[in-house]
Amino acid sequence: MRALVDLILPRECGGCGVAGTDWCDRCRAELSADPVRLAPRFDPGVPAWALGRYTGPRRGAVIAAKERGRRDLARPLGHALAGAVRRLRELGEIDPSELAALALVPAPTRARAARARGGDPVTRAVLAAASALSPEPVAVVPMLKFARGVQDSVGLSARSRIENLSGRIIATPGSRTGRSSCVVLVDDVLTTGATVSESVRVLAGSGVRVDAVLVIGAA
Repeated sequence: MRALVDLILPRECGGCGVAGTDWCDRCRAELSADPVRLAPRFDPGVPAWALGRYTGPRRGAVIAAKERGRRDLARPLGHALAGAVRRLRELGEIDPSELAALALVPAPTRARAARARGGDPVTRAVLAAASALSPEPVAVVPMLKFARGVQDSVGLSARSRIENLSGRIIATPGSRTGRSSCVVLVDDVLTTGATVSESVRVLAGSGVRVDAVLVIGAA
């Protein structure tokens, strides 16, 4: 059956496009490198990390997941995010599971975009990351959303991005992380830091202290 499907819809790597596999060993290895510390233009006030620059397989996978319906990429991206969490713990950048339960908070996405994509690719990747960290209990808390009036950030200047988001990210009532949780805010791409900065501010206003930001790629 797999061979028949490949004849009709040939498989290609979601990161680099090589034929014959959904996710190749080369892309897997590149996303397994140590996370990179970032210095966003808009400082979220907490350490920000990326799996790497928004190039190569990171860019390819994000675009394929968002624009080409590649839901299968949630698993390799989730495994890469889980690996970065483990490495940040080893480096002492975030608390180990023995000291604090891990809570992953997906960054918000526009509702219209999520509907068009059949769901939010970031949340899918975060859920896959939680699964990859099993048997450790990891809470996935999608408590952030955009209010009406938020524009697509593509083409906006840095200042316009922050003005576009100011006051337009809200916390969902009733969704909370545990008091002793190590909270990591997760997004796909960090460009100026506008989204994560506003997200961290909103979470703080809801009594949630973010320990780190982690993204797949940094533009």
